[in-house]
Formats: sequence, structure tokens, C-alpha cells
Amino acid sequence: MTLKFFNTLGREKKEFSPIDKSGKNVSMYSCGPTVYNYVHIGNLRAYIFVDLLKRYLKFKGYNVKHVMNLTDVDDKTIRDSQKEEKSLKEFTEFYSRAFMEDIKALNILLPDVMPKATDHIKEMVELIERMKAQGKTYEKNGTTYCKITEVDGYGELACLDCQQLKANADGRLNDADEYEKDDARDFALWKAYEEKDGDVFWETSLGKGRPGWHIECSAMSTKHLGEQFDIHTGGVDLIFPHHTNEIAQTESATGKKWVNYWLHNAHLIVNGEKMSKSLGNFYTLRDLTTKGYDPRSIRFELLKTHYRVQLDFREDELKQIPDTLNKFDEVISKLNSAKSGETNIDCKKFLLEFEEEMDDDLNISGGLAVVFDMIKEINKSIDSDGIKNKEEVIDALKKLDSVLGIMSFDAEEIPEEIVSLADRRLAAKKERDWAAADKLRDEIKSKGYEILDDKEGYRLKKA
Repeated sequence: MTLKFFNTLGREKKEFSPIDKSGKNVSMYSCGPTVYNYVHIGNLRAYIFVDLLKRYLKFKGYNVKHVMNLTDVDDKTIRDSQKEEKSLKEFTEFYSRAFMEDIKALNILLPDVMPKATDHIKEMVELIERMKAQGKTYEKNGTTYCKITEVDGYGELACLDCQQLKANADGRLNDADEYEKDDARDFALWKAYEEKDGDVFWETSLGKGRPGWHIECSAMSTKHLGEQFDIHTGGVDLIFPHHTNEIAQTESATGKKWVNYWLHNAHLIVNGEKMSKSLGNFYTLRDLTTKGYDPRSIRFELLKTHYRVQLDFREDELKQIPDTLNKFDEVISKLNSAKSGETNIDCKKFLLEFEEEMDDDLNISGGLAVVFDMIKEINKSIDSDGIKNKEEVIDALKKLDSVLGIMSFDAEEIPEEIVSLADRRLAAKKERDWAAADKLRDEIKSKGYEILDDKEGYRLKKA
């Protein structure tokens, strides 16, 4: 089977072939958060997508080196740290920790490297000096700019000649970084110091100042992945100007093609509208968990829509997710307690079907359909002749969940007191003492457990 991704560079599905000559190692960079506030669910959708991508590459047998940056110096971090009267480091470390808590709660695999921009000023300056040596920059009033008229193929990623893109779509740029509508002007690589920057500055060969936003990712990615790597991810709002400018400055400095595959996830909206605080539909993970939603349900909701399709997040739909996830929990519980039977589940068939769907640009809806078909067959077999290859089935589900990250395989230890009540209830049922059986069922429920009748007698699980 052939793994294909929709490459933003060229706007077509392309067979994935890593740079590594052994074909086993994949290098991947993801634009991480600007740590000036709690990330919202739109940001988290991007990180769930990256997690799915990385997990599936591992499923396919690749060794993945994943780098995701933390932007801890830019206009927003400086502005808001000053508002709170905190040092830039103290301010950004607080929100960096909050971000780590969020991704762990959503069962997102940690990147191998999470570089901070402030730790890579030296690499940024070196990259700009290399651009300068190639005649790709100029300096004005202490600020160093990229001269895009000297950059071959500028704007190819964004198809600037064939589609309109709203400049500064995410509001990250201002002053020297600003773009007029559809006007690709020169952009700042190194910003001259201004009084409003306070104590945030570095003395370098480029002068006293701080880095522009775009140069940060170029320096951090090449530092940790080399001057050429396989995959770069981010939201569609980053295609222009951020990723477009990253390509311009990196390739100007190195003279090499930088990234082979660009994968971008679509926007998240809420109840059919753009998420905004003024509309009251702006959510962080903390907002949703405070309302009682489980992080596992939130992960599934952000996962189940194809990454290139706009996701319309609705609380009404989120409320239904636990019922879906219970199907996973119940089948695992039934497998753990089921006795050996006569039926062999064709695990290889389901794994191959799942792989075939996911090979098509991470077709998650098709992949999930295969998983639910497998669950249906497992339930049918347990309820009829039983399953002969139970351990193989559990292993297959674990392999599928290595991609999805939503199942729980921990065997639940039921207290002896609850088991004793369940045994008494089973005995009462055999004696047709329905009143006693109902009373015992209610007592079990009051202690936080649910009893489910099956052909083996019963199953217990936490309510």
C-alpha cells in the first residue's frame, strides 16, 4: 500500500517518500503556540492533527523525529508580560506549562524537541547573516529586511499568482511585518530596538533588537532537523505570510529546497460561526472541562473530522461522544472477561482495511468506519459462539489505538465488595427473586458501578 499526503506545495496528493535513504526515518516540524495565553480549541485541533499524523507514521513503521517550537518572544508576549508586570521569561513559562498540561490531557504525544525562540537567538542571527551574504537582505533604521525581489519563486506555496489570500489573517504581524492586501512586500528579519520593547532585546552583529516572527521557525527547525527535512505542518492561516516567508528566508540562506511536504489543517468554527470572545463561543480546554466534558471526548471530537475539512464544533455533538466511546470501553471489557469460543476474528483484514483508508491522506472517517465494523463483529462473535483468538483481537485493537489514542486497555480492578453484591444478585435472579435483584443492582449503582447482564452471567464496570 502507498501512503499519500495532500501537499500544499503543488496542491496535489503525492506519494510520501522520506529524505532518509534507508526509508525508515522521518523528520517533521510543527508550528507550536505563542505562549501568551491559554491555547483555544482551534489551536488544539491543529495539535491533534499533528498527533494523528505522527502516530500514523509510527504505525507504518517509521521512526519520527518531531520538533515543535514555543514562540516566547514576539509583540504579544512582550505586550502582555508588561501588562502583568512580569518578566518575559516568567510570563511565558507559565503559559508554556499550561500548554503542556493541555496536550497531556488530550493524550497528545510529546514532541521529541520543543525549542524556545529565546534559546535560539544565535542561530537566528547566523541565518540572517547567511542571507545577507547572498544579497537577500537590506537594512533600514536598524531593522534588517528580506528583499523578496531577490528570492526566486517567492509565494509558490501560497499560489499568490492564482488565488487570493487575506494578508495578516491571524493578526500576528504589525509595523514592519505588515502586509497590505495581496501585496507581498519585504518583511522584517531582525527588528531594531524600540522603547516599548522594555528589557527585551539582544545585542548582536545585526544591532540591538529582537527577531522577527518568521525567522524564529526557520532557525529552530534547521537547528534540530537540518537544512532539509520531510514534513512541515500548521494551520491554513499560516500558509501566507508565515510559511511563505519561512521558505523564502531559509532557502535564501541555504540555497537548498527546504521542506518536501507541507500539510495544513483547516479552520475550526463554533456553531457555524468564527470563534470569538465577543460571540461567547470562544473555548479553551479548561473552559470545556469546567463544563464537565471529558478530555477524551474532546480529543475524539477534534479528531474525527478530516484535517483538511473545516470543523464545526458544537457542544450538542460533544455531549454525544461519551456514548460512542463507551462502545470501545464495553468491547474491551467484554473481551477481558470473555471465555474462549469458536470464532476467529480476521484481525489482519481489519488492520489492512484501516491502513488502506489512512494511507489516503489520513482518511480518518474511513479509518474509524473500519474500527467500528471490527467492534460490531467482535460483539456479534462474543454474543454467539465466543472468540477463539481473543489475545490477537486485543493486540489488534491496541495497534489501531496507537493511531487513535482514545481507548483504555487497563483492566479495571473491581472491589471484592462489589463482586460479592453482583454474585448475590445473580443468585437472586436464578431464584426469580426480582425485587432482591433490583435492590442489589441499585446498591451496586450507588457505590459507583454498573452491572451488565450477559450470557456469562454479568459484567461490572464503573458507572
